[in-house]
Amino acid sequence: MENDLIPLENAYCVILAGGKGRRLWPCSRERYPKQFIDFFGSGRTLLQQTYDRLARIIPREHIFINTNQDYTHIVREQLPELEEENLLAEPIHRNTAPSVAWACLRILRQNPEASVIVSPADYEVQNEQVFRENMLEGLRFVDSHDGLLTMGIKPTRPEPGYGYIQLGNPLGDHIFAVQSFTEKPERDFARMFVDSGEFYWNTGLFLSRAKFLKQSLEKLLPALFHEVEVAAVDLSLEKRNELVKQYFPLFPNLSLEHSVLERSDEVYVMKCDFGWADLGTWHSIYEAYSKSDDDNVVINSDVITDDSRNNIIKLSDGRLAIVNGLDGYIVAEHGNVLLICRKEDSSALIRKYINDVQIGRGSEFV
Repeated sequence: MENDLIPLENAYCVILAGGKGRRLWPCSRERYPKQFIDFFGSGRTLLQQTYDRLARIIPREHIFINTNQDYTHIVREQLPELEEENLLAEPIHRNTAPSVAWACLRILRQNPEASVIVSPADYEVQNEQVFRENMLEGLRFVDSHDGLLTMGIKPTRPEPGYGYIQLGNPLGDHIFAVQSFTEKPERDFARMFVDSGEFYWNTGLFLSRAKFLKQSLEKLLPALFHEVEVAAVDLSLEKRNELVKQYFPLFPNLSLEHSVLERSDEVYVMKCDFGWADLGTWHSIYEAYSKSDDDNVVINSDVITDDSRNNIIKLSDGRLAIVNGLDGYIVAEHGNVLLICRKEDSSALIRKYINDVQIGRGSEFV
């Protein structure tokens, strides 16, 4: 391993694993969301695969897992090697900015010179070697530049569910200043972005020096940051976790994109080509994965299709589905729920169904 390329003693990572994963309902449930599922039958869950991937780049003791307190027992089951100090359990669901802020405070206590990879827990990489090379190049860049570096992927379709980063002035062969960022544009705008060749998808993978992230995020609530820092200096791990329960709900519910990427002049994007696949929605999984001759995507399931095309199908183990006459649908079954709905822009529909089901049938179906 090329550990001499960057001082890896300063390289850290926080994996964000606290989401409810509702857009992949019913296979992803609130009590056991997608990051903890072996979605494709590989033998490792999405969280475990992400941890394995990053542990090939930086020391395992420098990897932190950020999750909700309701999921800490699942993280401990799936990553028993994770040190207790490196499991950050939040008392309520928040967006990514508060999660990253808390992780940076914890990491800076260990190493004031730390650089941090912020990673989702639920994506797939098709070329692990290129991923590693891109991450090392990114760590070298942020080690010598104050700013936020996002890893960008050239778009292959006008996907309205992603963020789009416009390339600005080049800083090297692969790294550019960010000229603009647009989160989840309408499909017509997404098509214009793709056709222009100037925009890359935001993967949600961010690299930065921990000091820069902390300084950027503490602008949101400077008094609160100061109070937390002062209070946490001489506390035990148990006391610091109690501090989280006290102060974390006071942080604003903002994403890292909205709090730093859209507000700072010091943001950059790296052109990456490691075969990124977003696992956020049924439609995005369908677009990312290879199809059968009739353009169906069948995920680790026993299915017979007849006169059916453009569908994505996932069943529980031991179930057989015979699908006839469907074109452009999601067929997803898990436990006590079977979902059959149109695939195109299904996220809004699924949100509606979850709300209706929770009100009319109860939380055991959600």
